[in-house]
Amino acid sequence: MPGRRRRSTSSSRTTTARATTPAKKAAPAKKSTPAKKATAANKAAPARKATPAKAASRTSAPRTTAAAKAAAGLPTAPAGQRVWALAVPFRAPAPGATWHAGLSTHVYVGASLPAALAPYDPAPHSFERFVEDELNADPRPVPPGRPMTPRAEQTTGAAVIAAHAAAGGRMFLLGDDPGVGKTGTAVLAVQQIAAQRPVRTVLVVADRPAAITVPHWARSIAAFGDAGLRWCVTTWDRLGKVNGALKATGGRFDVVIADEAHMVRHTTTQRWKHWKAVSGAGRVKDAPYVLLATATPAHSPLELPYLAPHFAAVHGEPLKEWADLPTRLAAHGFHVERARYGWSWTEDADERRADLTRLRSWLADTDPPATLHRPAPWGPVSVTGTPVELTPAERAQYEAEWSEFRAEMQLARRARQSARGRAALLRFRQKAGLIRAAATVDWVKAQVEADRQVAVSVEFVETAADPIREALLDGGIAVAGIYGRDRFDVEAERLRFQTGEAPVCVFTVTASISLHAAEQLPGGLTASTTPRVGLFHQPRFSGIAARQLTGRTHRDHQVSPWRVAFAADTVEEDVARVMVERLAVTGSTAGGDTAGLQQIAELLEADWLPPASLTGTD
Repeated sequence: MPGRRRRSTSSSRTTTARATTPAKKAAPAKKSTPAKKATAANKAAPARKATPAKAASRTSAPRTTAAAKAAAGLPTAPAGQRVWALAVPFRAPAPGATWHAGLSTHVYVGASLPAALAPYDPAPHSFERFVEDELNADPRPVPPGRPMTPRAEQTTGAAVIAAHAAAGGRMFLLGDDPGVGKTGTAVLAVQQIAAQRPVRTVLVVADRPAAITVPHWARSIAAFGDAGLRWCVTTWDRLGKVNGALKATGGRFDVVIADEAHMVRHTTTQRWKHWKAVSGAGRVKDAPYVLLATATPAHSPLELPYLAPHFAAVHGEPLKEWADLPTRLAAHGFHVERARYGWSWTEDADERRADLTRLRSWLADTDPPATLHRPAPWGPVSVTGTPVELTPAERAQYEAEWSEFRAEMQLARRARQSARGRAALLRFRQKAGLIRAAATVDWVKAQVEADRQVAVSVEFVETAADPIREALLDGGIAVAGIYGRDRFDVEAERLRFQTGEAPVCVFTVTASISLHAAEQLPGGLTASTTPRVGLFHQPRFSGIAARQLTGRTHRDHQVSPWRVAFAADTVEEDVARVMVERLAVTGSTAGGDTAGLQQIAELLEADWLPPASLTGTD
């Protein structure tokens, strides 16, 4: 039968694996200092004399005068009033405010906000608040946050980053495992960098959803200290707004933090265009210091274009020569070639190992090093496959869906209709997950009865999140929901799970959310200490996303195993096996995720589609 596989003779088909730390480096390449190389070839400015953070804020890029603002078409306010930038939801009424296209926000001029506009007053460190403070002579004060004591890993990590910046480095890759504390490390590092050079403004670009990631960063900045600097926290989806506001105001950022930096691994997107502008990736002079933070750098070293300025500095080559990273790597003798999914490493294992060791040396063997990766001291996450035995009726339905999918995929392939192929793949995954929803509900109930809290990762709302949540609610189990646009107060739902009020959380986000036990919560509270267990309702195609997801509960010295559910003796079982194997390599620039992605594409007869169709990055 289509989609049916011969049953294994083994009594257990459970797939198990543990994510591992990167292999030890081979003999280091010849050391080179980014500062010297960059000065020689790119004429980069040398490290400046250290100055206190507040003094630096006064000597950095000058603020635009009122006359200059008016000449540039920017709103100004008379004495005793200020310009307010508002966070107005889409199509919401904002009486008295006007939309400013250049700033991509509504503005209001007055001594105070009227009651009708008060709900749109932006939070500290948000994009709108940053724009507002740029338009006024004096920024509004930021209320103090609840102090947090840095962990040892965060303090030592910040010192390594600051040493690289002091030596004249341009960018740093922070690749600590999920949960080690990259956010706190980054904030502490900015404080030290601001003591070395003139710094006034800091941009933080985080993953979505904004309702979770922006408050998370704002709280961390307030908790560790903003050093008197102007912070702007936004998401990758809103980077275009930031770029537009910079053009309108003539401003720039002195330090840029890219959280989940792998989000800009493709250079053909609008996101890359905006990133290149705000980060100075194509500039030799006046570029900000860039701190790239990600526990999963990329599918492959070929997808590290955001590190091109560092690579150019290491080799003392003009930055423009590194605009096309794969071509430049080929010129340096790397064993890369054009393949079905674009550029890729050759299949020769020895060549790949040699190339990867060499690439890591460009980051780790500079003096001082330009990267830092520390595995979680609480150990790697355990990821186990969980087969679901379908009932006869469910199997008949599954086989019918698989046959329909294969027929549709073949038609789309012959007609070269990629959109049709993507739609067929999406429908099949949705229907396959819906068939197994009841089994997921039963498994979750068993875990709750065993005194565990369960984090259920889903990719679809109507065919996974909703039916699973509703069935659990019908069974008397409280469920926190973090999915669907504007359906839930995401922070309130997260806290329901963290405090134990809801023992189950069904969510779609992949990063920038903490669901681990014993977390320090706002207001001095502490999350429940009940052990967490995670479940992938469907095998993830992207190893990067899968690794990020396990870090939602397996973090900050809290151990949390994860399971991958799949229909036994179907194509899902093969996909789950590939996924679990790939989780062992996505924690470094090992490049194994690309090969795994191609395996999955071939299993689903979708190897003719663009890779983004599988990873969801299109």
